[in-house]
Amino acid sequence: MTKQNGTGNVKRPQTKTDTSQPIHYQIRIEGHLDAQWTDWFSGLTITLEENGDTLLTGPLADQAALFGLLKKIRDLGLPLVSIDRVDPDKSDIEKEK
Repeated sequence: MTKQNGTGNVKRPQTKTDTSQPIHYQIRIEGHLDAQWTDWFSGLTITLEENGDTLLTGPLADQAALFGLLKKIRDLGLPLVSIDRVDPDKSDIEKEK
């Protein structure tokens, strides 16, 4: 449960994160990327979905890496649809679909 403090900021519950392990993300962008962009998003799996979106899936070392990736998406002018933090096992299942 989140609580709002008197300043209007949302106080989030404390969660333990193992910072020694990369965090797996699924980042959905609008539109299909050509195969030439594989190197641009090195280390991530690029999945072209039937609905026209592209799903980037894989581990990122830390939030700085996530923000760097989001900057690349912005610089390409691609509309960001969603960002989800996922369990590594779930991201492997998604790759097989």
